[in-house]
Amino acid sequence: MIMEPSSIHHVVVDGHSLDLESFVAVARFRATVELSPAARASMERSRALADKIAAEGRIAYGITTGFGEFQKVAVPKEMSNRLSTNLILSHCTATGEPYAPEIVRGMMLLRANALCGGVSGVRPILVEMLLDMLNRGVIPVVPEKGSLGSSGDLAPLAHLTLPMLGRGEAFYGGERLSGAEAMSRAGISTLDTLVSKEGLGMTNGTCAMTSVGALALYDAICAAQLADVIASLSFEGLTVQTGAFDRRIHAVRGQKGQITVAANLRALLQGSEIIDRSQNDQVQDAYAVRCVPQLHGACRDALAYVREKVEIELNAVTDNPLMFPEDEAVISGGNFHGEPLALPFDFLGIAAAELANASERRIERMVNGQLSNGLTPFLTTQPGINSGFMIVQYAAASMVSENKVYAHPASVDSIPSSMNQEDIVSMGTTAARKARMILRNTQDVLAYELMTACQAIDIRRRADTHGQGITPLHQALYDHVREKVSFMEIDREIWPDLRLCEAMIRSGELLEFVHAQLPEFM
Repeated sequence: MIMEPSSIHHVVVDGHSLDLESFVAVARFRATVELSPAARASMERSRALADKIAAEGRIAYGITTGFGEFQKVAVPKEMSNRLSTNLILSHCTATGEPYAPEIVRGMMLLRANALCGGVSGVRPILVEMLLDMLNRGVIPVVPEKGSLGSSGDLAPLAHLTLPMLGRGEAFYGGERLSGAEAMSRAGISTLDTLVSKEGLGMTNGTCAMTSVGALALYDAICAAQLADVIASLSFEGLTVQTGAFDRRIHAVRGQKGQITVAANLRALLQGSEIIDRSQNDQVQDAYAVRCVPQLHGACRDALAYVREKVEIELNAVTDNPLMFPEDEAVISGGNFHGEPLALPFDFLGIAAAELANASERRIERMVNGQLSNGLTPFLTTQPGINSGFMIVQYAAASMVSENKVYAHPASVDSIPSSMNQEDIVSMGTTAARKARMILRNTQDVLAYELMTACQAIDIRRRADTHGQGITPLHQALYDHVREKVSFMEIDREIWPDLRLCEAMIRSGELLEFVHAQLPEFM
């Protein structure tokens, strides 16, 4: 799928229509947001029920009782507002570096969208404040560590809420300020207190893990597409046998992702003189080349599964208890539990790691003179005095091995909390954070392969064993890289070139080339 969230400039928040592209548009590209009138009316109805319950003193978790193990402690109605505010003050225990602004913007959007479901019992003013903060650029400082993934992302979401109360810290205009000062400069009035149920409404939920994971998912989908493109560029240097990508092979297996990747590779390799003249070089290639449809395709299928789960969660109501005005039911449940995302985010990390694994193996084949079908050792012109691309492969291998550590599933872990009332937790936020770390390494490994492939093509052309021509698309990509990163004739300080290639991967510019010239690419 070609995703263009940068072209989405405005999103209406209604509790049910958010998708991955619109989420990224707001979180990363700062699309403006507004509240749906229907969602506002729905919130007003559930708030009226919360007020009625508080006034009558009915037993309802988090409204007239304490939290967690303190569910057994009754709270008088005159203290219910203090109860909600105290929840924020006592729960802001996260630590570590602040989440990136785009992640916090995503958290704010998700919290607003969840409350728009109209069963959380909060006032519409909370959602209006969150949307104002998004539109005016107030970004709460939210440390990234401290969530068990249920009862939701308690600590991160407490930090998210603090500036709404004139507390905590927030970024505004590029400065890190007190929450009160940031809100003041943005012209947004703060609240003196939350009212009954609103503490839970703001902190119970999966917004941190979903924001981290959804952004990582979007980038992983882009990386999977780039992996096909960069692999095909490497194939020019390696002079691969294209029979492995024949449509019939993949049709008889029937795996959707595999079929897609094979079709991409056929299109990407069409019209290459070097490839056409290499088809009798050998019977078949090694797995890292021959099995790219199977390897990349399995990753694409995994990402499709993760996307399905994420897009459900983007519109999910995940706090507790939930209130249903039609029969005045207040039902305690476990929608805050992150398990439905913890497993997919572990899967996301594994899929991203596999893309890097395959990429590093292609780098090794290009720099290894015994495996490259005639390329010079380490892609040098003067071997011995120059090391060429030797340590490029080392660095890629290091990142791949690091990914294997991160890919250990977080979701199989648990630790009891709240005196064993909350006795099995998801670690979904850890799973999302790990997936993001893996994805960044994978992007860098792909950048290293991109630079290596261009060097390999130059070495192949100099040898002139298979002609000079590569596909028009590959030539355009090659030229784009060579505008910034020249051929390495002799050893030079190489890290600036690697940083430039990393930037190309993360910017999306390479995919723009492909989609413009190859509309059928998926």
